[in-house]
Amino acid sequence: MDSFDLAIIGAGPGGYVCAFRAAQLGLKVALIEKRPTLGGTCLNIGCIPTKSLLQLSEHYAWARHHAADSGIKLTGLELDLAALMKKKDAVVQKLVGGVAQLAKARKITVLTGHATLTGANTIKVDAAGPGGVSAEITARNIVLASGSAPSELSFLPFDGKTVVSSDQAVGFDAVPKRLVVVGGGAIGLELASVWARLGADVTVVEFLPKIAANYDDDVVRLLTRLLTKQGIKIEVAARVTGLKPPTPNLKSPEGTPAVLTAEREGKLLEFPADKILVCVGRRPVIENLGLEKAGVQLDEKKRIKVDDHLRTTVPGIWAIGDVVAGPMLAHKAEEDGAAVAEWIAGKAGHVDWNLMPAVIYTDPELAGVGLGEDGAKAKGLDVRVGKFHFAANGRAVAVDAADGFVKIIADAKTDRILGAQIIGRGASELISEVVTHMEYGGSAEDLGRTVHSHPTLSEAVKEAGLAVSKSALHAL
Repeated sequence: MDSFDLAIIGAGPGGYVCAFRAAQLGLKVALIEKRPTLGGTCLNIGCIPTKSLLQLSEHYAWARHHAADSGIKLTGLELDLAALMKKKDAVVQKLVGGVAQLAKARKITVLTGHATLTGANTIKVDAAGPGGVSAEITARNIVLASGSAPSELSFLPFDGKTVVSSDQAVGFDAVPKRLVVVGGGAIGLELASVWARLGADVTVVEFLPKIAANYDDDVVRLLTRLLTKQGIKIEVAARVTGLKPPTPNLKSPEGTPAVLTAEREGKLLEFPADKILVCVGRRPVIENLGLEKAGVQLDEKKRIKVDDHLRTTVPGIWAIGDVVAGPMLAHKAEEDGAAVAEWIAGKAGHVDWNLMPAVIYTDPELAGVGLGEDGAKAKGLDVRVGKFHFAANGRAVAVDAADGFVKIIADAKTDRILGAQIIGRGASELISEVVTHMEYGGSAEDLGRTVHSHPTLSEAVKEAGLAVSKSALHAL
């Protein structure tokens, strides 16, 4: 029976980063993954393929709708979905292959199979797929990083054909004529954008009064208007109630489509659909891990219970990423993983869970960190807000990215930055600067006095920082 300093169950961003950091610190590491490739949901069927599809579909939509306005005349434009998917798959294969190479170079033992805890320090691995090897190992420390899976509605279970999850929606073999997306969060809006750009008639049905519910009302109003302008229908405050399945129709070779039913203020809503994409959240994958046998306890929301150093209720067993409390974000899992590796190695690991940026990769993108304006005011905090529109930014106007704005929220007395929200081109990149200033307790003035290259979109961040004290230079 092989013995390790650290064994990690799950090779997603949390698991493989934990393994890499632990190996750097001199630990003998085993990384166990049930998929034949490393990278978890994020690299294989989640973040990475979605971002590839967003980029490719954006190119196609621009060519269809905006090229002529820019003086570029195209003829014979058509979509080759198979080639587009092949490109997406190539991106995925390159990245998962890169993770495998890094694991090999760091002398990490990779085991392909399903892992089950058989004790506080022992794991049984049942071979899965080609190359899988059954084994039993021991480890002084075990990290649970098994990730998450799409949640389904009890009355609308996934069938993989008509009712699908994001797992299937990144690999449709044809553009659906009518796509209904249940859920107006990040995953739903991103995939709605992909398929609308590629020609689907898309409707987003959201239970809450607004899409992108974690963002400020002014941000969401603008996003809703812009997505609607792109052809996406958005229905909010609508409670999904059921499904009328598709039926054969002798008068139509396509048959009668499925119909998603919903209710709003006592009125019945019906949405015909060829595909229904359910994006109502994700759940931790903790089944069949042997948690109960090992003595690992769950919290009230059926997540693995951990302390502020990500230690479970069993000494020597840790848990990170989507299986514990906190936002289900790949970069959060990575930070968890690196910190745990450092704690195990006796180092001073650190994670600030209050400074986890979140992004929705629509066009324009949404990004936020810390408190938004609405959230700060709901807490009764005395804040000042600086806002700067991309319409007043030279680079944004030059590259046809004038929609959106940057908003900085700062404490009214100390000027310390409490949070930020950005809607605009490249918001996912721009938010990192605000996170950096917040990491050291920086002020809006610090942000506003930081030199930015001209012309860049990032100048809007600087101007929003200045706007907190009503000192913006390029706006009144």
